[in-house]
Amino acid sequence: MGMLSLPGFLSCGKKKDFSLTNEKDAHSSDSDENKERGNWSSKGDYLLSMVGYAVGLGNVWRFPYLTYQNGGGAFLIPYALMLALAGLPLFFMECSLGQFASLGPVSVWRILPLFQGVGITMIVISTFVTIYYNVIIAYALYYLFASFSKVLPWSECFSWADELCSKTRIVNDCNTTLHGEIIHANYSFVTSNNLTCINGTISYKPVQFPSEQYWNKVALQRSSGLDETGNIVWYLALCLLLSWMIVGAALFKGIKSSGKVVYFTALFPYVILLILLVRGATLEGSMDGIEYYIGRQSNFTKLMEAEVWKDAATQIFYSLSVGWGGLVALSSYNKFHNNCYQDAILVCVTNCVTSIFAGFAIFSILGHMAFVSERPVSEVVDSGFNLAFVAYPEALSKLPVSPLWSFLFFFMLLLLGLDSQFASIETLTTTIQDIYPKIMKKLRIPVTLGVCIVLFLLGLICVTQAGIYWVNLIDHFCAGWGILISAVLELIGIVYIYGGNRFIEDIEMMIGKKHRSFWLWWRMCWFFITPVLLTAILVWSLVTFSNPSYGSVPYPTWGTAVGWCMIIFCVIWIPIIAIVKIVKAEGNLWQRIVSCCRPAANWGPYLERHRGERYSHIVDPKKEKEHEIPTVSAFVY
Repeated sequence: MGMLSLPGFLSCGKKKDFSLTNEKDAHSSDSDENKERGNWSSKGDYLLSMVGYAVGLGNVWRFPYLTYQNGGGAFLIPYALMLALAGLPLFFMECSLGQFASLGPVSVWRILPLFQGVGITMIVISTFVTIYYNVIIAYALYYLFASFSKVLPWSECFSWADELCSKTRIVNDCNTTLHGEIIHANYSFVTSNNLTCINGTISYKPVQFPSEQYWNKVALQRSSGLDETGNIVWYLALCLLLSWMIVGAALFKGIKSSGKVVYFTALFPYVILLILLVRGATLEGSMDGIEYYIGRQSNFTKLMEAEVWKDAATQIFYSLSVGWGGLVALSSYNKFHNNCYQDAILVCVTNCVTSIFAGFAIFSILGHMAFVSERPVSEVVDSGFNLAFVAYPEALSKLPVSPLWSFLFFFMLLLLGLDSQFASIETLTTTIQDIYPKIMKKLRIPVTLGVCIVLFLLGLICVTQAGIYWVNLIDHFCAGWGILISAVLELIGIVYIYGGNRFIEDIEMMIGKKHRSFWLWWRMCWFFITPVLLTAILVWSLVTFSNPSYGSVPYPTWGTAVGWCMIIFCVIWIPIIAIVKIVKAEGNLWQRIVSCCRPAANWGPYLERHRGERYSHIVDPKKEKEHEIPTVSAFVY
């Protein structure tokens, strides 16, 4: 199959393994261009899978909050610039890389064997993320089932609530006038004596919405901290099992099955967003929420703050899912001459427009919640878990026919999460297929189910009473620096070691020859702007690092240490694999390093008919006896 066997996987051209097979499984069909490996059934399957992978929960629960926090509509300026300077160049590079070689994120590093550890780092990080991401999907499933009731269980302070639970603000004390003197008095004293509070002197008791207490006390059964693991929350464990069953069922035939499922899971969230937007726009107070979102008069002075630009860059980077390996894996099933340039632009623009669109749907209903609660919008706006499982459910509970709107919202979260999860698991199975092609040909379904079962078992700690702390810890460490490090090294390796101009020639083999001016922007970004930006974000993130916490609950020292161990485990493969490659190479130290910085002997287009003269040196197994395989050095420009 042109894949590396395990011994060849750790070599630098010293050993060559072209273990191709003509066996076919459900992953491929007779109509595929690549009959050994398989292709997407249609262009729509690929595009919707990419949109589903890129458009995730962050588009709904993080982008709108960042926009509100960073100057409203003015934030769209740095957001668009960071899309052009950092997001799109990396997205296009990874799509081109996977499509050119028809290989996953590990085996594709035949392009630069010394950096193959970068691909492994991507896979390890993706594995960590899939563990906790499915737990979030399980949360959405739990709330989805809880919505099947006449009265939403978080709409009032029921038996599980304590004295701090309240749907409205409770006055604690204020200044009032008594016998001509201004005094500070308890509110009960003021009301019992028929006095009135002086405007601007009222203080309120710290209260919690019913939805907040329901989230902590009922849904999570949250413990006091990471130290108190508690029991497995059985209904969350069942929801987690169900979410993994859905993922396994969608992927049992690989891209042939998941490519059909995404027609529903990728498109229907837009229908729900539109319904929520139309409903929200008709509610009282909705304009207040929208004004908080984009601002009646956007605050352009915010553009002078470095934090705003950092937020824009990180949101674009994580929203597009670059550096995770998924883009390479999904693109590896494209036909060789697919126009990956147009695909990259289409998916990136769709992702960003979705974020902006979702903001209107979210903030219109939050504005109505603030109006009904008689609170300023700033007190009900939040991001992350608190937006998805506290603020927005509270807002929905105030609407007529609230169970319907709650069902639609959590169904949307479920679909957004599943899309991303499909691609993440496909990334893992693609890696297994590249390393063990014969096993995947015969045992694709058992292997896929096995991966899902193992990840389900690893995720059980995230559905204990301390589960939310583990979810937050993994997200804090693994989904941050590791991805930035991988992306920076990916750019350096391909552009500066393999050769940016050489990579452009590879792309032109797929999409056709382009004028020099066409590549001017991409060269500027790949050679300078994008690596500098990502390095700056990485350094900024390290400099401004703070110990993790969940709300007001700090993590114990050992918890922070576990977080550091996770991120070290993710990135340690980069130097380990580099050392192993150098040790297995031939010659003195310098010759070994140079050898591992050259493409492997079997680097190039997967199918012989696409190789042309530039990659005519790749010899298929059937011809190995007739032709001598050249050395790696013969392939270097």
